[in-house]
Amino acid sequence: MEIKVVKDILGANEQIAQKNRQLFDSNHVLAVNLMSSPGAGKTSLILETIKRLKGKTRVGVVEGDISSSLDAEAIGKEGVPVVQINTGGECHLDANMTSTALGSVPLKDVDLLLIENVGNLVCPAEFALGEHKKILISSTPEGDDKPFKYPLMFHEADVVLINKIDLLPYLKFNTDAFSRAIKGINQKVEIFPISCTTGEGIEKWVSWLLTQMSRRQS
Repeated sequence: MEIKVVKDILGANEQIAQKNRQLFDSNHVLAVNLMSSPGAGKTSLILETIKRLKGKTRVGVVEGDISSSLDAEAIGKEGVPVVQINTGGECHLDANMTSTALGSVPLKDVDLLLIENVGNLVCPAEFALGEHKKILISSTPEGDDKPFKYPLMFHEADVVLINKIDLLPYLKFNTDAFSRAIKGINQKVEIFPISCTTGEGIEKWVSWLLTQMSRRQS
């Protein structure tokens, strides 16, 4: 009986996620789900991405947090539409929360929607939002063993961003071993080493986003 309940929850979520996807598609919006553990750099990545895409494409943001609106306020200063979701204790966003937020997003004025999920390496991997791409940010201070501890998250990701590479000289983080472990779980995933502090690798990430948008429009 317990398994049936879990299936019903995920099934209902998937139905709403499909409706969200249809809404994105009808408005020609590329929706990206940004996932990571707390403090890995999701908001910093969003800010750097917005800065580099100004004048190139129209960006909107859905910001997910358990509480507060600090990140949304920082993003709003960049002049892009941003909607805050406070989950009130839930450790992830789901399709229904996203659907509710989309009512306040001017999708006709957006080409790229960045959805910042709640900081968690477990639950966000299981709940589709209707996004086109799943992006996992894993920062070097977290250690290089995360693919073994949270394999589903790495399996579901389309891109893994290794953030805070500027700290590598001070950490025991084996980038090659980390990348091999990820590829052992997900051969199709793309991996970009980046630093939101120095800007290293960010242009490659932005180029990837623009390529995805171009493919959808062609």
